[in-house]
Formats: sequence, structure tokens, C-alpha cells
Amino acid sequence: MSEKVRVRFAPSPTGPLHIGGVRTALFNYLFAKKHGGDFVLRIEDTDQNRYVEGAEQYIIEALNWCGIPYDEGPNKDSGFGPYRQSERKHLYKKYADELIATGNAYYAFDTSEKLDFHRIDHEAKGKTFIYNWHNRLKLDNSLSRSPEEVKAHLDSGADYVIRFMTPQDEKLKLSDIIRGEIEIDTNILDDKVLFKSDGMPTYHLANIVDDHLMEITHVIRGEEWLPSLALHQQLYDAFGWKAPLFAHLPLIMKPVGKGKLSKRDGEKMGFPIFPLSWKESIGYREAGYFPEAVVNFLALLGWNPGTEKEIFSLEELVQTFSLERVNKSGARFDPDKTKWYNHHYLQAKSDGELAKLYNSVLADKGIPRDACNENYVEKVVSLIKERATYVSDFWELSSYFFIAPSSYNDKAVKKQWKEGTSEIMNQLVSALKDIDDFSSEVVETQVKTWIAAQELSFGRVMPPLRLVIVGDMKGPHLFDIMSLIGKEESITRIQKALNTL
Repeated sequence: MSEKVRVRFAPSPTGPLHIGGVRTALFNYLFAKKHGGDFVLRIEDTDQNRYVEGAEQYIIEALNWCGIPYDEGPNKDSGFGPYRQSERKHLYKKYADELIATGNAYYAFDTSEKLDFHRIDHEAKGKTFIYNWHNRLKLDNSLSRSPEEVKAHLDSGADYVIRFMTPQDEKLKLSDIIRGEIEIDTNILDDKVLFKSDGMPTYHLANIVDDHLMEITHVIRGEEWLPSLALHQQLYDAFGWKAPLFAHLPLIMKPVGKGKLSKRDGEKMGFPIFPLSWKESIGYREAGYFPEAVVNFLALLGWNPGTEKEIFSLEELVQTFSLERVNKSGARFDPDKTKWYNHHYLQAKSDGELAKLYNSVLADKGIPRDACNENYVEKVVSLIKERATYVSDFWELSSYFFIAPSSYNDKAVKKQWKEGTSEIMNQLVSALKDIDDFSSEVVETQVKTWIAAQELSFGRVMPPLRLVIVGDMKGPHLFDIMSLIGKEESITRIQKALNTL
């Protein structure tokens, strides 16, 4: 590409960033990095009524957590700022006036009550009210009034909006990198409002002006903006500007049923829908997902690398990604697959990394620092991580390494603690006391030798031994557990069970 690639992610700060928005940001980031370009964050806050305090900071924090920070944006000005539309509002009126001067837009004076009347009237007749070429001369605007009336109205300070004048009887040829060529009949388009009576531009005008002034070369956005493409292309043509290349990403669909993924789906099925927690809604970060797992599964929602490969680092995604391999059809969200990805990334981390993360869980559980020395926690993690999907699973899988069981699984007690078990466990204590080297291998050999010498079956000894050490019939190799908690603790637990059961 001859010109420098510049893409933008342009969310509205109206609440938390949906996971679909994160994917849009990710695809923009990957495309920019692959082509040595710039990833711009622009905050589209022209609708001040919907502005939510803290939403902008949430968006920035979410991008940083995912490892896809913006190159330009709020507090990172590279000469194209400001990057909040509310701080650029002085720019837009000039461009709206330019469209009026060139005959591509007009003033409209219709009151909301009058427009509501037309809508209701059309509905009663089974029609849809569209403000465009077929009725604009019958409505209240600068096309239907004399120049003198228009001037008097504007001079009076009365409310007005500026509408785009969609041409009649034309066929628009639009191009999309993902969807190919699209043809639109202009007769079905309405004359969209570009400038509102409150002195603020609508999304459409501000979006086009900002993309042009910020020299955006590619607009990569969600499929929901595809119906706006016709207007946006016409605006570029009306200004005489070169339009960026467009790519509309497919929707992320519900795990089951029809429609796009929503917050309600997450609440109903118990999975996050936001990258970070927002009010009562838990985010992927707080649910225990690793950012690299989130990025990996999002990348493959709607994009196909052309191979069977499923695990990609961010660097590999940058190298492999292309808009041409983005699918047209919606991508179904699979909560189980997201867990699969997190499990993979958890297994790929070193025991040392995981031990540091687990230490904060242990601190929350009130485990004393001296029971959480680095080497010990690493060994525990190495034994139980295979069964975990999240670091938060570690406690359920390994609590018995840190605290002796205070109770025993009832079903296991009924099944394993039989007549004569207490006597066998008593004798086993004596055998364990004679073992000097309490390494897993030595303890296993000595206990198995003892079982054979007593002419006992393994079923008489091993299951009840696990029960008294762990409190349940779970956990990794029993002799690994005993070796780690040590000889003294192992014997203490057996004796406690003898007194309890």
C-alpha cells in the first residue's frame, strides 16, 4: 500500500464496551500493525444525553488490558486531535454550510410534532414515512420556501436541522472489502439529518469529517453500519474527497437461537459479555480469563486463517490477519470454546507465573504467608493446574495442601471406611513413621511393600488413605500430595481421621 495505513476505532462512551466492540478494535489493530500503520481511538460523544461517566476510561483500560493499545487518541495526540468529538464541534458547522452552498444539503424547519403526524398518517395507510425526493417539496424546508422566507426564519433564531439531499433515480455503486460490490437505488434512501437543532452534528456528518481530517484510509466497523454506507459514500462524493476503503465485519451471534449476542445471553448462560467488569456485570478479566485467550478467541470469531490452526499469539495474528479472509456471515459465539482457550493459555504459563497469581487467592483465603512460600506453591500448582480452567479453580483443586480437611465426603466415608479400616490406618501410621526419606517415590514404594507384606488389597488401603489426607476422593497422585504436605502432617491427618470417623 502506497499511503500509510490509518484506521480508527470510534466507540461512543454510553456504557461498557461490548465484546463485539473489542473484536472491532482488535481487527483494526491487527490490520494497522500488519501494514505498519496507525491505530487511532476516537471518542464519538456528540450525543451528550447518552454520555456515561467513566465509559471513556473503561474503553481505554479495556484496550490496554487486551494488549491492543491505541497509537493515537485521547492524551496521545499526533497532530490530528482533539480525539473527542465534543471537543471538535466547532469544526462541523462549516462543512454542513459547505454542503448547503453546493446544493447537496438543505435547511429543514419541520417540527417534531409535524413529522410525527406524517409518520402516524402513513402508518394508518399501511405505508412508511420517508423524508426524501418524493415529498420534500411538500414539507417545511428551504426547498419549499422562498429565499426570503428561509432567510427570515434563520435570522429569527428559530430551530432548524440540515438534511442531506439524496439524489433521485440514481444507482449507487458501493464497494466493501468483505462483501464485494453493492448496488443501491437512491430512491429508497431518506434525506438524513446531518446537523441538529442543538448545534451538534449527527454521527454521519461528524464521522465523515473526522475520518477525512484524520486521514483514515480504511474504515473497519460492524455490520450494523452497512446501511449507512450509501450516505457516507455520497457525503465523500459531495465534498469531493477520496473515500477510505470500507470493511463491514459480521455480527457475533447468540450461542443458541437467532440474533446477535447480547448482555442478556451472558446473564442467562453465565458468561461475560464485557472485557472488564461494569457495575453488576462481571468482565472477562474479573472472571479469570487471560487477555491473550480473549484476543485469540475473538480473532477467530468471523475471521478464518485458512488453516486448522487455532492457537495464535498476538504477533502471529498480526502476521496472518487479512480482511479478505473475514467471513460475510455472522459468527456464533461459543462459551465452551472460550473456556477451552483459557485452559490452553493457563497450561502454557510457567508454574512460577501461576504461583504468583495463586498467591493473591491464598491471601484472600487467609492462608498464612509461611504456608505460601514460592517453592511450595509452585509445586502445588504443577500438580493441579491440568484440571483447571481459571486460576480461581486452584483453591477448589488444592485447598487440602494448605489446610487439613475439617470434614469428609459422606458418600466416600460410607463406601471406603469399612470394618477394620481404622486398624489398618493405625498400622499404616507406624509404617510411615519408619520412613526417613519422604519423597513421593520412596513413600509409594514403602507403602506398597507394606501393603503386600500385610497381604492386603490396594482397595482396602489406598482409597481410605486418600479420604483422610484430602477429605474427598479427588486430587492428583496421592503420594505426591503426601510428600508435599510432609510426613508429620500426613500422620497427623490420619490420626485426626481415626479420632473423627
